[in-house]
Amino acid sequence: MTQHEIEWSRMTAAEVNALAKQDAIVLLPVASTEQHGPHLPTGCDTILTSEIVLRTARLVQEDHPVIVAPAVWTGLAQHHVAFGGTFTISFATYHALLRDIVQSIRDVGFKKLLIVNGHGGNIAALNVLTEELTRETGLRVAATTYPVLPQNAGDYAAILEDQPYLQHACEAETSMLMALGQGYVREDKLVDAYQEGYRKGDHSPLSDPIGLWASFKDFTASGVRGDARRASAEKGEKLLDATARRLAEKLSAGEPWNR
Repeated sequence: MTQHEIEWSRMTAAEVNALAKQDAIVLLPVASTEQHGPHLPTGCDTILTSEIVLRTARLVQEDHPVIVAPAVWTGLAQHHVAFGGTFTISFATYHALLRDIVQSIRDVGFKKLLIVNGHGGNIAALNVLTEELTRETGLRVAATTYPVLPQNAGDYAAILEDQPYLQHACEAETSMLMALGQGYVREDKLVDAYQEGYRKGDHSPLSDPIGLWASFKDFTASGVRGDARRASAEKGEKLLDATARRLAEKLSAGEPWNR
């Protein structure tokens, strides 16, 4: 398939409408704007999720029409507020915001939507809202959090030195931002970019068997979960590639809508 423009915001209305008629998959990046330690920008989650979704879409485009909606840059981030530099909204506001966005996507004529999340604080909400949004809008809404597929496949553990999972402002997120360049990482601050007492192999918050809300301030003075000091651009490019490839494989195979 010939490569075409994939970003909604770069297309004309007529071009977007044409993709809807081709049964294109809509990818909606959702993330957060929040503190990311002493060395990363507050837009880390939104920057990385947007990049991963664009890479995924370019791969999927070889097999199926796809379009990338503008990213939702705020989410549920109360656990980062104590550090400052953070936007957060309530669950009710998040529900209303996503409902209106999904209804707009539906009204154009699209039928398949995958919400791609890049912020841990949104996970529980999206688990609930996938059902609610499908019921309210009639659109076939699916959701994923981008690290899950590559983590389950062991990709991250094979690339990273100090953690098998994505944590927060960590070796993984720092490496991916390094790969993107553009001065995102304050490398002079890396010396302080670690969690006191962190041990290699500490569990991922994505797999907590029992959940309890806590402020990041309760367990990390730096705002980092994990240790960013071994981050590198080389690792970051491998992480970005593995993440996009795993998600693209699922979408190109027709998942989850062909189940």
